[in-house]
Amino acid sequence: MSIKKLYRTKLEESFPEKIKITLGDQEIEYHKAQSLRYGENPHQPAAYYAPKEGKLTVGAMKIIKTGKGGLSQTNIEDMNNACNIVRYFDDAACAIMKHVNPSGVAAARKGDTLKAVFKRAWESDPVAAFGCVAGFNKPVDKETAEEIMSNYVEVVVAPGFAPEALPVFEQKKDIRIIQVDNIYAGSRFVGEDPWPLVMSTMTDGSFVLSAPMLTRMRSVNDFRWVTESKGTEKQAFDLLFSWYVNLNVRSNGVVLADDSQTLGVGTGQQDRVIAVRQALQKAEERGHKDRLKDAVLASDGFFPFRDSIDVLAKYGIKACCQPGGSIKDDEVIAACNEHGIAMAFTDERCFRHF
Repeated sequence: MSIKKLYRTKLEESFPEKIKITLGDQEIEYHKAQSLRYGENPHQPAAYYAPKEGKLTVGAMKIIKTGKGGLSQTNIEDMNNACNIVRYFDDAACAIMKHVNPSGVAAARKGDTLKAVFKRAWESDPVAAFGCVAGFNKPVDKETAEEIMSNYVEVVVAPGFAPEALPVFEQKKDIRIIQVDNIYAGSRFVGEDPWPLVMSTMTDGSFVLSAPMLTRMRSVNDFRWVTESKGTEKQAFDLLFSWYVNLNVRSNGVVLADDSQTLGVGTGQQDRVIAVRQALQKAEERGHKDRLKDAVLASDGFFPFRDSIDVLAKYGIKACCQPGGSIKDDEVIAACNEHGIAMAFTDERCFRHF
C-alpha cells in the first residue's frame, strides 16, 4: 500500500476493551472509547481509552462526522490541547492546532462574531494552519462553518453545532466534526482540585505520575511588574492572553500577541533566545510586522540572559512577562529598563513537554 493511502486507512488493533488502574485505594476503570485510524504514524496501531465515570470532554466526544478512516492519535491530542486553551476564555475563542502546538489563537474582542474569531486565529499563521484541528469554546454557527470550509481544516471540535451548520460540513468528505461537553469542568487554577493526574510513559514501561499544570494567573492583577515602566491595561490583558496560550505550547515556548490574537509562536526550542526570534520572525513573515509595536511576548520560562530582551527591543516590543527566578534577573531587568520595556514576573513556570 502506498504511503498516501496509509494516511487515510485505518489500522487494525487488538488492544483490550478495558483497562483498570489502581491509585492507592482508588481503582479507575477505562473503556476503549474507539479504535484510532493509527497512532503517531500510519504504521502504529492505536486505541483511545476514556474513564468509565467523570465529567469528560474529549473522553466523551460525540462524532458527528467521521471523515475517511476516523481519528488519529494526533487528531485526539490536538483536540485535547485546543480545548485546554479555549477553556481559559469566557468570551468566544478559537485555537488552531498543528502537531499538538497552537499555530494561531484568538479570543473575541467587543463585537466580534465567532466567524471573526476563527478568521483571526487562522490569519495568525495561515501557512501552519493548513490541515489543522480547529477548536472552539462556543457552538459553531453556519457563518463560521462556511468560513471554516473555505480553508483546509481536518477536524473541528466544539461544544455544539447549529443545525444549519451541519449541512455545510457535508461539502467535504474528509473533514471530521466532533462535539465535546464539559470544557469548563476541569481544573484550571492553582488551588482547585488537581485532577486528573498526568502519566508520562517511558520506553521500558516505567512512568512518571504528576499533578497537572495549573496556573496561579487568574487575572491581570496577578502580574508582578519589576521594571521602571509598568504595562498598560491593554498590554496586561494581552500578556494574560499570551500566558494562557503558552500553557499549551511545547517548551521552550514563547507567545507573541496583540489584541487577543497570536502573531507568532516560538515552540520546542532548546534555547530561549531562538524561541523568541522564531516567534518574531514568524510574525514578520506572516504579514504582522506593522503590529509588532503594539505586541507583547510571554515566555514559559525565565530569561537566562539579556539576549532575549535585546532581540525584543530590536523588533520594537514594549512589554513582556516571564516567570523570573534566573540568577541574572537583575541583569535582565536592567536591560528592560535600558530599552524602555515593561516586564512582569508570573512567579511560576509553565513548561510543557507533552
